[in-house]
Amino acid sequence: MRLSRLLIPLSAFLIAAVLSGLGARVAVSAVEDRSAEGVARALETSGIEWATVIADGLQVIVEGEAPSEPMRFRVMTIAGTVVDASRVIDNMTVADAAGIAPPDFSMEILRNDNGISMIGLVPATTDREALLERITRLADGDEVTDLLESADYPVPEGWDAAMDYALISLSRLPRSKVSVSPGRIAVTAIADSDDERRRLVTTLTRQAPEGVRMALNVSAPRPVITPFTTRFILDSEVARFDACAADTTTAAARILAAARAVGYDGRGDCTLALGVPSGTWGEAVALSIDAVAQLGGGTVTVADADISLVALPGTAQGLFDRVVGELENDLPDLFDLDASLPQVSEPGAEGPPQFTATLSPEGIVQLRGRVSDPLMNSTAENFARAKFGSASISMGTRVTEDLPAGWSVRILAGVEALSKLSNGAVIVEPDSVTVTGNTGNQNAGAEISRLLIEKLGENASFDVDVTYVEELDPIAALPTPEECLERITNVTTNRKITFDPGSATLAGDAQAIMDDIAEILQRCADLRVEVAGFTDSQGSEEGNLRLSQQRADAVLDALRSRRVPVSTFQSVGYGETNPIADNETEEGREANRRIEFSLITPEPVPEEPTTLEELAAESETGETEGAEEEPGETEPPADDETTEDQGQ
Repeated sequence: MRLSRLLIPLSAFLIAAVLSGLGARVAVSAVEDRSAEGVARALETSGIEWATVIADGLQVIVEGEAPSEPMRFRVMTIAGTVVDASRVIDNMTVADAAGIAPPDFSMEILRNDNGISMIGLVPATTDREALLERITRLADGDEVTDLLESADYPVPEGWDAAMDYALISLSRLPRSKVSVSPGRIAVTAIADSDDERRRLVTTLTRQAPEGVRMALNVSAPRPVITPFTTRFILDSEVARFDACAADTTTAAARILAAARAVGYDGRGDCTLALGVPSGTWGEAVALSIDAVAQLGGGTVTVADADISLVALPGTAQGLFDRVVGELENDLPDLFDLDASLPQVSEPGAEGPPQFTATLSPEGIVQLRGRVSDPLMNSTAENFARAKFGSASISMGTRVTEDLPAGWSVRILAGVEALSKLSNGAVIVEPDSVTVTGNTGNQNAGAEISRLLIEKLGENASFDVDVTYVEELDPIAALPTPEECLERITNVTTNRKITFDPGSATLAGDAQAIMDDIAEILQRCADLRVEVAGFTDSQGSEEGNLRLSQQRADAVLDALRSRRVPVSTFQSVGYGETNPIADNETEEGREANRRIEFSLITPEPVPEEPTTLEELAAESETGETEGAEEEPGETEPPADDETTEDQGQ
């Protein structure tokens, strides 16, 4: 009886314990399932299908291979929004990063009067010390700021060539920004003048290494034009500008639009300049051109605030009065109009007095025609000699009386106008001055027009018909580096650069050769030239190497003293290496003692490995081959060379 009363409570407690354990297990299992399902559902909603979610008690374990580190972090963030982040266990791996693309290497170099600064990302293999040394030399004592970062990735194709040429370009551009990327250079710079701008663009474009793309934006300050001039002519033959100047691109567009509306089909070449007397310049010029068209032809000259309009002979008086009256009323304030209608003249028995000046392509100047007195005759000759050189003047003038007023001034203005041409002629008559010829200056027509207006007045009648010939342009016709080296070869074919025996002092007869070479190099600016010295085999190898270097340095110093820009030159002594003749004979030793000029060209950039496997293979091969290689003598370049004697 007692035993039965004891067993009943114990059994009840035991049953309760079992039921509680089963309930707890069911509850834990339900929490695990809900947590795992919630995280899995959130990942699936975010498009992440590679991750596996496993529940272990209150912990949620995330497994799988993440394609990247940011993706792994994203999965952990999503899981932390469903359950407490402390319950999420990261058991993921990240895929091999070998396929990650290298960064975009780029570099910007800024240069101004305060110094040079560099910023960007460069390959880790870049020789920073050598780069900084070159930049420091360019800065010439100014501050150099190095803000470059580096990344350990393969050097992209075209990077080395672009970097090398960027530094060469920077040496010629004291105020510039040079941007470098693999195989491409972008240059933004300011030149001192328009001629300097054209020279820089021509040189930089020609000497860009093959495979490197250039983007050039070289600007120059606007010229100051006095008087600020536009001259437009419309006749039965053609509509043209003798000169065209504008203060803004809007004004230039308005002027050219007015001209094209009346038949002008030339290229838009209005010079943007400083010196305009009014902000309504473009409006005044456009109205004047339109007035000429209404008259059926004529010439209009706008010089500063003065406008001179000359109608064609035979224009109806009524039409002339109406058009001129409308133009006077429409012109902006400040501008003053002077209009004239030439009368048709009766031909006389004897033609009008005339003076002509001609300039031949060979530089011979002939002066012919009438002058007012012996003093004027002497003045014209001396003025021509001052402009063209005393040995090229041929006089054929005749002193006569009764010449028009201002005849002497017209003669001198005509001679000065002729001096701006490469070849051509000037005809001076009482009512007109005609200038024709060829020039290598694209702005010669405008310059001659401004000159004649300044000397003869705004109402002067003149005709300027000059042709730009690119072959005559000293900038556009700059020789290529190969042509420059060929000219040096031609100069030194039958002459040799010699030195005093056993020394690096140029012999006396070598000075004339250096003069000729310097003259060529001054016309061939911005070359990269190596001056190499060689000796024969007599003497010690070390002594020959030292002597050849000293002689190459002496040639470079001789060029520098002759004002040749040698910042891109280098002198190298090769001693007795690379003989071109037999050192066993006196003639052979004489030939081996020489100076060679050669162009420095960037080496082609080898194709770089792009994967870790290729890099590893290259590294293993490089270690094996590098152990077997021994340093050898440096051989000079064999192409584009000029050989001279050094006379050891």
